[in-house]
Amino acid sequence: MAPLLAVMIATTLQIATPDFKTTEPQLAPADTPVTRRPRAVEHSDLYYLRLTIHKDASYAIIPLFVTEYAIGRSLFAHPPGSDAARTAHSVVGAGLIGTFGLNTVTGTWNLWDSRHESSGRARRYIHTALMLLADAGFVATEATAPGDDDVITDPSRKRLHRTLAISSMGLALAGYGMMLVWK
Repeated sequence: MAPLLAVMIATTLQIATPDFKTTEPQLAPADTPVTRRPRAVEHSDLYYLRLTIHKDASYAIIPLFVTEYAIGRSLFAHPPGSDAARTAHSVVGAGLIGTFGLNTVTGTWNLWDSRHESSGRARRYIHTALMLLADAGFVATEATAPGDDDVITDPSRKRLHRTLAISSMGLALAGYGMMLVWK
C-alpha cells in the first residue's frame, strides 16, 4: 500500500510541476561483494582475569628456562651430579610443569572464549600450536629423564633428554616471543 501511495504522489507531483523529475533507484553492481558488518565481541570479566594470570605466569618462563638449562648443563657435564643439583633440577622442572600447566589451562580456555573473534585469530592459533607442541615436548622430556644409574650406563638417554628439553624450550620461546612482537 505504501509503495503504491508513493508512486501516486510522485506521479501527481510530476504532472503538477513539469520540472519535478523522478529517477529510478540505483542498485549496486552485481560484482559488488556483499559485506557483513563485523560482530561486536564482548569478553567476560573472567576472560580478562585468566588473561592477566596467563600473562603474569608467562613472565616466569624465561628465568625458569635459564635456571633449568644451567643446572641441567652442570648435571650433563658432571654425571651423576650432586644430590643438591639433582634436587634443584627436579624442583625447577616442577616449577616449569606448574607454570606450563597453568598457562595451558588459562590459554586454551581463553582461546575457546575468543573463538568468534576474527581479529588476531591466526596469531592466537599459531601461538597455541607452538605452546601445545612445547607441552608435548616437556612431557617427553620428563618421560626420558635418566635415573641415577642411567646417567652413567646409558649416555644416549641423557642426550635425548637434553635434546627434547632444548627443543621444547625453543618452541615455547618462539610462541612466547611471537606474542610479544606480533600484536
